[in-house]
Amino acid sequence: MNLLTPPPLWCQIQHNHLDSVECSLDRKITQKSQTTFSPPSSTYPLPLFFIFPLFLSHTQSHSQSEERERRREKEMAAVSFMSTVPSLVQPTSAPKHFPRHNSSTVNCKIGADSDHENGFSRRHILQSFGIGATIGIDLIARSTSFVEVANAADLIERKQRSEFLSQMKGTFATVLKGNQDLVPSVLTLALNDAVTYDKATKSGGPNGSIRFSSEISRPENKNLAAALNLLEETKKEIDSYSKGGPISYADLIHFAAQSAVKSTFLASAIRKCGGNEQKGAILYTAYGSSGQWGLFDRQFGRSDAGKPDPEGRVPQWDNSTVVEMKNKFSNLGFGPRQLAVMSAFLGPDQSATEALLASDPEVLPWVQKYQRSRETVSQTDYEVDLITALTKLSSLGQQINYEAYTYPVKRVDFSKLKL
Repeated sequence: MNLLTPPPLWCQIQHNHLDSVECSLDRKITQKSQTTFSPPSSTYPLPLFFIFPLFLSHTQSHSQSEERERRREKEMAAVSFMSTVPSLVQPTSAPKHFPRHNSSTVNCKIGADSDHENGFSRRHILQSFGIGATIGIDLIARSTSFVEVANAADLIERKQRSEFLSQMKGTFATVLKGNQDLVPSVLTLALNDAVTYDKATKSGGPNGSIRFSSEISRPENKNLAAALNLLEETKKEIDSYSKGGPISYADLIHFAAQSAVKSTFLASAIRKCGGNEQKGAILYTAYGSSGQWGLFDRQFGRSDAGKPDPEGRVPQWDNSTVVEMKNKFSNLGFGPRQLAVMSAFLGPDQSATEALLASDPEVLPWVQKYQRSRETVSQTDYEVDLITALTKLSSLGQQINYEAYTYPVKRVDFSKLKL
């Protein structure tokens, strides 16, 4: 068959739109070209292999119209859902028109954005999303007000606790500076109060039970009554300025131990400066470990026991062997390292205690390590490890009340203010 011979089926296309038809066939972009099918005539003929793609394009356009109808139903359902949002949220009206930006990019659309007068365009979808975003932002804004109130209250309580703790530390520092001979006893008092902790029964621990006369009078606590009496007098002074209630004995004893440890660090710095207290204080401030007490300070709010802890849980340190000491520390979750670093807690003479501990091959390396550390300017290894061990020891079995020693703030009645 000759291709120049007109086929049985003809398609007449207006000649002045032939270029746009070719463009639509090449790019598959339907522009606003007028395409009509009519019976054969003497105008420009088009072969059959051109007509078939046009027929497919017409079929696809029909299926796309059906697809648009289905999408329109889903979109209307989405808008219907948005109308059911509870009235407690007051969404602001979304802008009716979004700015259109010119672009040099050619966009090929499968179906018109709004082909019909009642069509549902993408602009409507964006407006629906705008309403949803407005609702979400409004909900976040409403909840943020509660968060701000909670944060403000939390900050006030933190400030109250921090001020009280700072004032209490100053009191301890003053008291212990005038009673240096009782510093070792304060350390042992805190140790013996804490090592009553029993992992199996979750009982005992740093709960202030050593304050009871039946417990302080036990053989392992001999020579500690003077330290306890000193702390009881200190407690009266602290309670006098506390706005959030009296301090617990558990906090009293273990924060006193913290101040006692700091006093030994400062005393070491003063000795290294030839006894000059001013230079020693500067040395400790510059090279000391005062910044390592953060976790210990946060454990402020221990609870007191209502009765003495069971007997037989605390060894007599001056009569115990190194093995017995290691076993006791092991039951608490400590090892030879913590036993060596806490040698100052085990008796009034730290040098004699370390000599005893050095007889054990497991403890010896740690004793030597901390002795070398104390000879350095900063004695960092010794101080940091001792702070870490004391922090763990003073929290065994305790549930810290982080609202302890807080108090309600008096509200100001602005209506009574005279301007």
